[in-house]
Amino acid sequence: MKKLNITLVALAGLGILSACGNQETNSSASSDSVASEKVLKVGSTGQSFPNGYKEGDKLVGFDVELAEKIAGNLGYKIEWVTTDFSGLMAQLESGRIDTVANAVAITEERSEQYNFAVPYSFYGVQLVTNTENEDINTPEDLKGKTVSGVLGSNNVKNLEKFDTNKEITIRTYETRDGAQQDAVNNRVDGYVNSRPILAAEIKKSDLPLKFVGDPIVYEDISFPFSKTEEGEKLADEFSKEIEALKESGELKKLSEKYFDEDITVKTNE
Repeated sequence: MKKLNITLVALAGLGILSACGNQETNSSASSDSVASEKVLKVGSTGQSFPNGYKEGDKLVGFDVELAEKIAGNLGYKIEWVTTDFSGLMAQLESGRIDTVANAVAITEERSEQYNFAVPYSFYGVQLVTNTENEDINTPEDLKGKTVSGVLGSNNVKNLEKFDTNKEITIRTYETRDGAQQDAVNNRVDGYVNSRPILAAEIKKSDLPLKFVGDPIVYEDISFPFSKTEEGEKLADEFSKEIEALKESGELKKLSEKYFDEDITVKTNE
């Protein structure tokens, strides 16, 4: 009996050790799985219809869905970061996020700071005014008047370049909503943004805004990444996915879903 008891105790001890070993192995495997998960931190204002906006608690939109599609194809999980546009670009510059999915225009200045993927859409920079303003029909008609725009946006910079003699007073806002609402309520004489975005906003909410002439300039839009080896790698990976989505027709389909038109091909300038 004594021998039997000793044997049983020994076996029980081995079982406990085995269980502990398995627990450690499982814990180690779980840690490895978390460590190996590829995460991209991507920025969006969350207030940019139809590029990136909230439906309830969910972030949706053309740029958001495109980023999710590309990241998924590349095996990344996206961690979204939302703040105002100037804040997003500051976080990208400081390395706190990996890219921005918010209709970022490719400019000469930005190309010196960031690695860009190939363009995935093309926008005309458009001025609008309240429909009540019958005397404002061309961009020149806004000289001597006040135009709103988003702080840090390339739309504002393009308006500054257009206004060579500084005859337009440009009022900047942290968010698109503020800039747009002041134009809707005639607190400013005009508002500058991208033409496809404005068309979508006007249609969605039946806004009392009208286009003021043709776009003052056209821009290529893409995802910016840091000027690092990792940033260059991500830009190349995103570029290949964008080209594949163009070829398959998925990019055009996504554009038509949010804009009712194909903004993924370059228009006549």
